[in-house]
Formats: sequence, C-alpha cells, structure tokens
Amino acid sequence: MATSIPPSSTTRARGAAIIPDDDDFDASAGPGPEVMDAATLIGDKVVNAEGESLGEIEAIMLDVRSGRIAYAVFSFGGFLGIGSKLFAIPWSALTLDAKEKRFVLNVSKEKLEKAEGFDKDRWPSMADTAWAIRVHEYYEVVPYWEDSRLASNPRTIRSFRDSTDESLGSTNRK
Repeated sequence: MATSIPPSSTTRARGAAIIPDDDDFDASAGPGPEVMDAATLIGDKVVNAEGESLGEIEAIMLDVRSGRIAYAVFSFGGFLGIGSKLFAIPWSALTLDAKEKRFVLNVSKEKLEKAEGFDKDRWPSMADTAWAIRVHEYYEVVPYWEDSRLASNPRTIRSFRDSTDESLGSTNRK
C-alpha cells in the first residue's frame, strides 16, 4: 500500500512531519502523535513512500545539549536481525504515519543500500560534525542544529549550503 506523504517533507527543517490517524484528530485527547514517549517508537516499522519495508527503529538519539532529537537509528537488511546494517536518519527526514503506526522515509531501497551505515558493535561518533553534515546532506535535510536559524524559510540542504557559501564569500561557483 503506497503512502502519500507531503511533497515538502524532505525539504523542511525541524522535526518529523506527522500524517494524522484521521481527519478528526484531537491533540487534547492524550499523548501522541505530537508528543510521545520515545520508547513507544522503538520497533516501529520504517517504509519508503512506495510502502516498501526498509526496517525498524532501533534507537532514538537525543542531542543532550540542545534537548532535541538528532537521529533515529534503524536497521535495514539481513535476515531475522542477522547481518543487518544500522543507519542514522536525521529526525526531520522521517514522517510519522500515525494511522499505520510507522515511519515513512522518502528514499528508495537502492539509495538506502548506498547510504553510510554502521555495525551494531561499531557506532560512529554522532557528535562528529563532518559525519553529521554528510548524513544530513545524503537525506537532503537541513541539519537540526541549523533549523532554528532557518525556521521562517525552511529550505533543502542544497539551498542551505548555497546560502552558506554566499555568506562566506565563496568563489567556487560554476
């Protein structure tokens, strides 16, 4: 079953977008989907926009200094968890499908297979800025630590990078 996601979901900054579970969503009715216990999201399935299974959420990583969710770590590939690879996905690259109780990541399986992943016993330093920038660029979202600066005009990572080059006086334009 294909999932319809907002066309701008991979171009925005901030947190994960939400597809509500119905048109009569009442935010005052209790927890979720706006505010949820992170533990309830562990094990949630991740699919792409075509509805193909990509894996499941293994961990949700908090940037302790900023108090913001930095990444969702999810597993992909392997058989019964053996040989699967872990991926850090920027939180803003995900869309919560509240009705189906899953996340949508708007990438193909082929792109995910080429993504930088890691083994469960050898995690990257998620505080490494160079690594974090590569991950955000790969999924074409503005880094979460920059999105408050761009909140009034969310853009893709490409336009973010271009505007940064301009503000720094870069002469590396073609």
